[in-house]
Amino acid sequence: MSADPAELRRDLIALGFDVVRFTTLAGEVPGGDAFSAWLQAGHQAEMAWLEQSEPKRRDPQLVLPGARSMILLGVNYGRTEATASGPVWARYALHRDYHETLEPALKAAGAVIEQWTGGGPADHRYYVDTGPVLERSWAARAGVGFTGKNAMLISRDFGNWLFLAAILVKCELPPDPAVSRHHATKPIGTLCGTCTACLDACPTGALPAPGILDARKCISYLTIEHKGIIPVRWRKLIGDRIYGCDICAEVCPWNRFAQEAKSVLVERSEHIEELSLRDLLRLTPVTFAAVFKGTAIKRLKLRGLLRNACVVAANRGEHQLLPELLLLASHREPLVRAHAVWAVRVLGGEAQLAGSKQAEQDPQVRAEYEATV
Repeated sequence: MSADPAELRRDLIALGFDVVRFTTLAGEVPGGDAFSAWLQAGHQAEMAWLEQSEPKRRDPQLVLPGARSMILLGVNYGRTEATASGPVWARYALHRDYHETLEPALKAAGAVIEQWTGGGPADHRYYVDTGPVLERSWAARAGVGFTGKNAMLISRDFGNWLFLAAILVKCELPPDPAVSRHHATKPIGTLCGTCTACLDACPTGALPAPGILDARKCISYLTIEHKGIIPVRWRKLIGDRIYGCDICAEVCPWNRFAQEAKSVLVERSEHIEELSLRDLLRLTPVTFAAVFKGTAIKRLKLRGLLRNACVVAANRGEHQLLPELLLLASHREPLVRAHAVWAVRVLGGEAQLAGSKQAEQDPQVRAEYEATV
């Protein structure tokens, strides 16, 4: 067992992590009260698992009894600006699924921690974005970055582009300081100053106040986590963003310090950005599985991606895609049919729907469509 935490940090960085910071679990859980208030306001939309995991998120001892410290890890996924003219994907989606690419390194980190502490597997627990841990708040306490007005963690070295992971440990680690300005730390916008670029840029008004995200209006939520009909009032505002949204991150001035991703834990999926809308509208279950294997997009499922593609096709005025949209107006999935019918109407092809009797006469499609007008 080493007595020097610097060696632990060094060994973890050697696994491919760009940032390794420590914090204590003693005292008040950072962001706990704000998270509860956020839930009470209904900002979580239909993400019921956030409510269900609230007790654990507010008490790390319910996650790992006896935990005393947390290790916060960051992996930079920044890159040069895309030049593709097709639909826009969230930047993280253009890589292999980070939940999978980071996991081997986290398992290796567990072995490093065991060697360093002399403990065993029961003495630590790791999560990559999916566990009952308020990663961003803990990362802010540990100084990985600070919580911006866009509710994202902003790094002074990597801007808005960090994958985060957390490891709870039962050993005591010397805590790293939080980011501060003039020796004071603000919970929101520590180094944002008077800038409100992110709040001003959000097309749907999903950032009603600094640090508050209303998922019910968020393009990322609507195109990924939301599994049903996208309300008509938000469809035009989605623009050409087919999966997720980075607008509130892209406009952040701190991204001028962002660096190109170099970690071995980040793997680009170059082919995704090359897909045209026509390619997407023509996807079948077989081609969807093949194209998006190993990416986060696969969890959206084909019906969700086709839904989004219909919306983007309408927003871009892609009249040449009417044949594909008319075919989807008779798709076996009601979710796809409803959005395809809407897209055809937006593009002025309503008369051609007469040939698609299933789309026009299907009571479920009609009900879903009319309920969202």
